[in-house]
Amino acid sequence: MRFLFLLILLAGIGIGVVYPWAITNFSGHEIGTWRVYEQGRFMPATVPLAARDAPVRVLVDLTARTERIVVSQQRTVLTLTAATGGRTVLASTLQFNHSENPRQVSPQLPDKIFRDEAGLIAKVSPGPYLFTIGPGDAEGIEMRAVDLVLRSSVGEIDRRARPVGFSLIAAGLIGLLLALRFGGRRPQNPNSQPPPPRWGRGSN
Repeated sequence: MRFLFLLILLAGIGIGVVYPWAITNFSGHEIGTWRVYEQGRFMPATVPLAARDAPVRVLVDLTARTERIVVSQQRTVLTLTAATGGRTVLASTLQFNHSENPRQVSPQLPDKIFRDEAGLIAKVSPGPYLFTIGPGDAEGIEMRAVDLVLRSSVGEIDRRARPVGFSLIAAGLIGLLLALRFGGRRPQNPNSQPPPPRWGRGSN
């Protein structure tokens, strides 16, 4: 039973954690990266997109001098809008709360790179897209740089993946704990012992 619950736990991690992370970071190919904040100044980025780029996943990399970004759900670190032809196609708030393993800029520097997803542009009309990133209302974050990262032809995450994955993780953990607590040692089978000798020492 322990092995079964372990398999359930691993399946949950794969479906709820690994699969969304892989789709977000590795599916499709990268269109490019644009620096939108540096030396205390935000700069809009204009990116020409083609219909063949759809769907386009919008990611933001935040370089900050901190080990972890912790803000409440009511606080926003950055805001992002994407517009084309005078209409807004994407508006998002970024908190970077889930970036548990940020990338390190350099072993010699304390700065870390945190990534958050702003959203998906499912349909792309050929033409220039204006991406505008600005500060949110979160305080105490020492930002060094902000980069806009676009990936094209990306796979879309199945919305059922995370709930199913987390349910399997919970079931696997509960099952493992119960199996460890109540499993115990099985009673020894008396037939598994060799028969006593019939002559010599120890014989009846």
